[in-house]
Amino acid sequence: MSLPVPVYLNAIGTAVPGHDIHHAFIAWARERLIDSRSAKLFDRMAARSAIGHRWSILPPTGSGGSPVDPQGFYADAILPGTAARMAIYAEAAPMLGIAAIEALGDLGDITHFVVASCTGFVAPGIDQIVARRIGLSPSVERLLIGFMGCYAAVAALRTARHIVRSDPAARVLVLCVELSTLHLQDVAEIEPLLAMLQFGDGAAAALVTAEPGGFVLGAPFATTLPESEGLIRWDITDRGFAMHLSGEVPARIAAGLADPVFAQAATGGRDPAEIDGWAVHAGGRSILDAVEGALHLPAEALVASRGVLADNGNMSSATLMFVLARLLSGSPIADGVALAFGPGLAAEGFGFRSAV
Repeated sequence: MSLPVPVYLNAIGTAVPGHDIHHAFIAWARERLIDSRSAKLFDRMAARSAIGHRWSILPPTGSGGSPVDPQGFYADAILPGTAARMAIYAEAAPMLGIAAIEALGDLGDITHFVVASCTGFVAPGIDQIVARRIGLSPSVERLLIGFMGCYAAVAALRTARHIVRSDPAARVLVLCVELSTLHLQDVAEIEPLLAMLQFGDGAAAALVTAEPGGFVLGAPFATTLPESEGLIRWDITDRGFAMHLSGEVPARIAAGLADPVFAQAATGGRDPAEIDGWAVHAGGRSILDAVEGALHLPAEALVASRGVLADNGNMSSATLMFVLARLLSGSPIADGVALAFGPGLAAEGFGFRSAV
């Protein structure tokens, strides 16, 4: 019986828009907190967020202002409806996705195209729009993974791995593209404002084949924290998608990882002390701190994740690919783990190692 063919994540390309909206959002959000105690807490949490920049596809105003300033997308007292937001998604998501794909360089003859996105809907889907614009053959097999949230990159890369293992001649293009800043909500409560504080726009593309180079993609794994389904969710409303990210999430993750059974499931059965490469979804500073503390990782273990968080914030499904891109350009990794948390509350990931 022949052994399964090794599958390689050969390259990753990334792209972000050019409009940094992080500090403009902080000023806008703080104005909504009338209670001085909440305002002080928000200031403290914003300062501790470890986020320096978040990028938006929404353009600056004519005078250079942000989307919440006069003439900006969110300037009116009643924020735009879901239809207006989806109209922008239909135009901007393919453009940003193509920028990430172009960063990959030569693709060769792509046979499969896997796209993950949870921040918009359009039909024909962005998989068809992008495939047509970049000149992929109409015979390319496409898959669109929607609404899985932050761990969707795992699902997309896992799917690519399954395809190549079943057809070693396959060349799979994977794309994660998220436009989180399309979903600003006019709220005055600190928890949803702190949730929105995390998110920015970004896209990442990857090439997965049986040709040696990059990272060897190992076995995937998945598990779910019990009684946690309400902690992370998206609600589709008439005013965009409302993100609910409970403040309990970091503590629940830490408690889960303190359980040897859950920790084994969330690391693919590996001993954290033996892992020399960590690609943890940069969902927020407190989440990275929870993982680091619960698994007793050295301070340098999550440098790549913290760097992505500082430079881009949380870009939902694209974030993990940004972290992998940093690791791919760094020192060789003998035994790595990619791990992401998302709605459920689920933890999904896979093992990886450098090809050389």
